[in-house]
Amino acid sequence: MRISDRGRDVAPDYAELVAGRIAGVRDRIEAARLRGGRGQDVTLVAVTKTHGPEAVLAAFRAGVADVGENKVQEAEAKMDVVALPVRWHLIGHLQRNKAKSATRFDLVHSVDSERLAQALSAAAESIGRTQEVLVQVNVSGESSKSGVSPNEIPLLADRLHAYSSLRVLGVMTMAPFDATETELRTVFAGARAAQERLRASGHASTLLSMGMSGDYELAIEEGATHVRLGTVLFGDRGA
Repeated sequence: MRISDRGRDVAPDYAELVAGRIAGVRDRIEAARLRGGRGQDVTLVAVTKTHGPEAVLAAFRAGVADVGENKVQEAEAKMDVVALPVRWHLIGHLQRNKAKSATRFDLVHSVDSERLAQALSAAAESIGRTQEVLVQVNVSGESSKSGVSPNEIPLLADRLHAYSSLRVLGVMTMAPFDATETELRTVFAGARAAQERLRASGHASTLLSMGMSGDYELAIEEGATHVRLGTVLFGDRGA
C-alpha cells in the first residue's frame, strides 16, 4: 500500500499530537533564530528513525517536508511506501558499499572521507545526477563519532573539487550528548568555521546541519540552518 496525503493513514490523535509538537518547536526555532541574530533560514528535518511511515505522513501534514533517516535500509522501506513530495535526508553514517542506494536521498549529511566522496560521486554519475552532500566534521574529537577533524578540512575541501558529480553544500556535526552549554557552543562554532573553510575553497557551503532534540536552540543561535529532530517531535519509540 502506498501512503499518500489523501487517505486516513494516520490516527487522528497521533496526527494532532505531532502537529502540536511541531508547532511548539517552530516557535522555539524562531525565538532561537532571533536570539542568535544571524539572519539564517532554518529547516526542520523530522527524524523518523525507528518510527513507521505514519510519522512521515503526520509530519508532512503538519507542514514538515524534510525527513531524516539514519540507515539506508530503513529509509528505503519507507520511501517505497510513502508517496509524498518529501525531501529525504541521510543523516547517519554511510558505508561506501551503500553509496549507490544513497543517491535516492536529496541530501547526504555524512560524507566523512574522500573515499566515500569518490564512491558517492561515481554512483551519482552512473545515473546522470549531481548528489548534494554535507561534510561531517567531528569537532569534539570523540572516537565514537564519525567525521573528519577540523584540521583535515582544508585539504579535503581542495580534493572534493575532483568529484564533479557532488555538490558540497556545507557541514554537519554532532555535539557530545552530555556537553555543557559552553562546550556545545564551542563545537557549533567549530562547525561554522569548517563551513567557512569549505566556502573559502570554492564550494557552495551555505548549509550548517547541527542540533538535535536536546541542543537545537543553541545550535540555531550559533548559526544552524538545519536541525535534526526526532524525539521532541515523535517521542521515544512506542511513546
